[in-house]
Amino acid sequence: MTSTTVCKELPCAMPDVAKQPHTGPKGTLNWVGMSQIELPVFVQNLQGGRIQMLARVQAYVNLTDPDSKGIHMSRLYVALDNMLAMHDLTPEVLEATVRQFVDSHQGLSSAAYLECRFDYFERRNSLLSDNSGWKNYPVRVATSLRDDQLQTEISVDVPYSSTCPCSAALARQLIQEGFRETFGAEAVTVDAQQVYAWLGTTQGIRATPHSQRSIAQVKVNLVDAVNHLPLTELIDRIENALQTPVQATVKREDEQEFARLNAANLMFCEDAARRLKQALSDDALVRDFWVRVNHMESLHAHDAVSIVVKGVESGYRDDPHEYVHPT
Repeated sequence: MTSTTVCKELPCAMPDVAKQPHTGPKGTLNWVGMSQIELPVFVQNLQGGRIQMLARVQAYVNLTDPDSKGIHMSRLYVALDNMLAMHDLTPEVLEATVRQFVDSHQGLSSAAYLECRFDYFERRNSLLSDNSGWKNYPVRVATSLRDDQLQTEISVDVPYSSTCPCSAALARQLIQEGFRETFGAEAVTVDAQQVYAWLGTTQGIRATPHSQRSIAQVKVNLVDAVNHLPLTELIDRIENALQTPVQATVKREDEQEFARLNAANLMFCEDAARRLKQALSDDALVRDFWVRVNHMESLHAHDAVSIVVKGVESGYRDDPHEYVHPT
């Protein structure tokens, strides 16, 4: 009887090289898994809306058995498909998924890491006009399980406008000089209507301060009691602290109000970082935070950057780069 005939008559066992003796270098590994997995998930906003997102997922477990060839990657994917895909993205779901990662790798793994990156859309009202529009915020949500301790963190990039205080002072000086040249240095009285009209001309505003689109990169470690992902609350806290968020739908009255807000909130990168430090320190949902503000300057070809952490023991370090996980 040929081997072909045997396979037709009896079930042929499929080869499993993972169970064969491990002949290469042995050792434990920090993380093994998959990245760039695309899954549909749902995120709920404060208004009760359930918005579908495309999440790009990373899934990992550690490898604690030095004699094992590797992990069971298909078990990670099956857990993601059953527990995360087409489900609401909540701390409970994330925590259950990483526990399943470890439970499905008994004897091989003791820690797990799950990360979801997606574009979070918020509908934002215009500053003054009766309009609104969609704004996109890049978000990363990560949950880790180590030593049976769970940790969930949120990272978000929030764009805003920053106007340089030094440039504003220099612009004001030029306007003062223009006033003196127009109305004279020795004048005792000046006609108010004439000054009012002059301020409305291009000669009246000789200079404007430089401003730039800026990005606040914020990462927070949530307290254990959180039962939802406070994405909207975190974005609101950041934008309310800075006061100059970029806009969606803009009419003339909105643009004028935006200019007023910029003038009322002149900021170096240090000012912006301090505002966010204060705002996040007062947030009861945040155990720890890491903040990097980036002012993409219009005056220079380089950026101005400031970084701050909360400073808790064993918390985030003050490294001057955006964190990449897992580490």
